[in-house]
Amino acid sequence: MLEEVKKNMRKNEQFLSSYATKSKDAIRFKEEIEDLRPAFFRDTDRVIHSLSYSRYLDKTQVFSNVHNDHITKRIIHVQMVSKIARTIGRALNLNEDLIEAISLGHDIGHTPFGHPGEKILSDLSLQYTGRYFNHNIHSVRTFMRLESGGKGKNLCLQTLDGIMCHNGEFMLNEYHSIPKDKEKFLEEMEKSYVQKDFVKTLKPMTLEGCVVRISDVIAYLGKDIEDAILLGVIQREEIPKHIREVFGNDNREFINTVILDVISQSYGKTYITFSKEIFKAIVDLKKFNYAHIYEKANSKEQLQKYREMFTFLFETYLEDLQNKNEHSSIYTVFLNTMDQEYLQTESNEQKIIDFLAGMTDDYFMKEYQLRKKGL
Repeated sequence: MLEEVKKNMRKNEQFLSSYATKSKDAIRFKEEIEDLRPAFFRDTDRVIHSLSYSRYLDKTQVFSNVHNDHITKRIIHVQMVSKIARTIGRALNLNEDLIEAISLGHDIGHTPFGHPGEKILSDLSLQYTGRYFNHNIHSVRTFMRLESGGKGKNLCLQTLDGIMCHNGEFMLNEYHSIPKDKEKFLEEMEKSYVQKDFVKTLKPMTLEGCVVRISDVIAYLGKDIEDAILLGVIQREEIPKHIREVFGNDNREFINTVILDVISQSYGKTYITFSKEIFKAIVDLKKFNYAHIYEKANSKEQLQKYREMFTFLFETYLEDLQNKNEHSSIYTVFLNTMDQEYLQTESNEQKIIDFLAGMTDDYFMKEYQLRKKGL
């Protein structure tokens, strides 16, 4: 009976494209006995049951410190990416299980306050460790190293690679998958720590990873506009007319237009692509968003305050570790949950980076306020 159930769980794979990634091709860093679930289906379960996934609930997407329950947080963004990517994936007969696992896990490594927080933590990381911090690389580190008390989740190589290479900020007209093995993947990960902007060169090893990367763009561009309009940052009429003529007037029309374009342009191909018209309009829309939304989402005063907060907490935790202040939250909340191998091999500076990166916005601000009071 169990064998029949196992077959039922995998029966859709006989209909997948020859370009799709099959569950039988899944590669884990640590060998284990698979259960009834296909490997990538199981990865999704491991992602959503992780402690880091719970913290998506209070991680900033674009707008921080905004008292409006309808503004997007990371948890909503990754769900939108997943739905968009699975729509494209189903239409192209790709592996939806792999797509979902990558989509839901891709932003786990984001810091408090989104991309501004990422930049600040990268500057601190460079100062103290000589290594860059990038949220996509830290997402991989979280699943490979930090979850389960330092043991990691043992996600499949294809899932981890899709997470590492998801950055929708770096636009291409065509997304071609690049074959990789464990060694190549680890080499790219290490180069991302030590070579400036190496992350911009990363390309996924699967078409499913390419679909998620495109879907990341589709998910955030239109929704960020809707959030900005809701907060009064921009008016819909400010969006250039030639962009609205291509995409329509709201996020629903934008998503539908781009999804249909990607499907029609990519069907039966070994790569994922847009039409020239849609690609140009997306590039133009990104430029609009950066100029009118992202550069205005935080004032100079806010950004300076975030930098002060990160720096203060970093220096405070470093002093706590040097003085072995075991009453500090870096011990009680974080280090006391980690295994001996992590505690003995990671530098104090890296432990602080891991702790800070995992914080939600609210927890980060509460920690800052408490420690500033000397508590």
